[in-house]
Amino acid sequence: MHLTLVGLSHKTAPIEIREKLTFPAHRQQDALSLLCSSDRVAEAVIVSTCNRTEIYAVTTGEDAGVDAVIDFIAEYHGLDRHELIRYLYIIRGQAVVKHLFRVVASLDSMVIGEAQILGQVKEAYDHALNNGASGRAFNRLFRQSFEVGKRVRTETEIGENAVSISYAAVELARKVFDSLEGRTILVLGAGKMSELTAKHLVCNGVKAVLVANRTYERAVELAERFDGEAIRYDELFARMPEADIVISSTAAQHYVITRDDVAATLRARGGRPLFLIDIALPRDIEPEANELNNVFLYDIDDLNGVVESNLEERMREAKRAEVIIDEEIDTFLGWLESLEVVPTIAAIRDKADVIRNAELEKALKRLGGLSDKERQTVEALSCAIVNKMLHGPTARLKQAAGTKDGFTMVETARHLYGLEDSDSRQGHGVFRNLLNLRAKELVEDKRKEMGDSVGC
Repeated sequence: MHLTLVGLSHKTAPIEIREKLTFPAHRQQDALSLLCSSDRVAEAVIVSTCNRTEIYAVTTGEDAGVDAVIDFIAEYHGLDRHELIRYLYIIRGQAVVKHLFRVVASLDSMVIGEAQILGQVKEAYDHALNNGASGRAFNRLFRQSFEVGKRVRTETEIGENAVSISYAAVELARKVFDSLEGRTILVLGAGKMSELTAKHLVCNGVKAVLVANRTYERAVELAERFDGEAIRYDELFARMPEADIVISSTAAQHYVITRDDVAATLRARGGRPLFLIDIALPRDIEPEANELNNVFLYDIDDLNGVVESNLEERMREAKRAEVIIDEEIDTFLGWLESLEVVPTIAAIRDKADVIRNAELEKALKRLGGLSDKERQTVEALSCAIVNKMLHGPTARLKQAAGTKDGFTMVETARHLYGLEDSDSRQGHGVFRNLLNLRAKELVEDKRKEMGDSVGC
């Protein structure tokens, strides 16, 4: 068995390709059933968001498994396989574990630190679990990935600072006002950016929304979305003193709000602070308005500056998150190593029993004429010898399980007892393949360490 990932994301495919490969919730049952009907796919989880489609699979063969998943994607969506491959990335083995952990930690997102991806992966796993597509390997892997996501959110500040223009405006507004609770905003212009900014402000406690637009019907339409009030464009400056926050985003080619307009508004407000967000290009608000006391004017460049600063902070927090991910990968691999101890010990005991029974049968034939009680005594003696001989080695194997040397000890035991081709490996192939990759990495690390120590 092999751990396999086939996917595409905002990094590898444009939106017109990504939108063709989605697996919405209502289609997951059908998709998972079809995917797992292949004799090359034992387990599967399909993660499908606006920015990525990834199929995690436990497959019976490395290359054959990848081909099975690619064929499924192409056939399910009616796409040309050769055209599709251009946009796909393929990840195998232990690298799948790291990739998943980075995804749920939002380190692979378009916006690092965004909070939605953890819930989206949980939903994908639930679909797989409820439809019988997730088994022992993925139940452990995905549940641990959720713990990774929680650790990153609680132990770092990766999601604390605004990294979008609209949310940066909210962050700045909080600095001007102690609280946004009960505040009134005036939206001038009914474009998408002003709508999104207003939405964030409302979600953070703003009470009332006024909307002004040259086309009154458009103002009414936007105001209804916030349970607000549309005002006629010629009433703009009469109503502006009611607003604590003004968001302006029109398509005008000249200043819509001048310094004098702001000064008059400020007088009508009794000098109370006025926060102006100018997200238009060309600018809507005369820059000199910012010279007035208790006026806080921010344009698109100011907001971009906040976003860039916050992105730098998130990148610093991302480095801390990578350390957490490495720790969790070690924990997962430790679990794999401890899991491998159980079938190894069982195989050793099975082999010992086969040898004991064969030798016992020979001895009983040579002795001949033994009573039942004597036969039982000889048999008990053989069992006692085997148990005592195996007790120490198997106890130490169990004790070593999950330690950094656990895998080496298990492999040594398998070699010494001649279990390399044992059938006991069946059913644990996905773990075995991961551990073999892990062993190669450990050997390579040791080789480099020894090379460094002798100056190579």
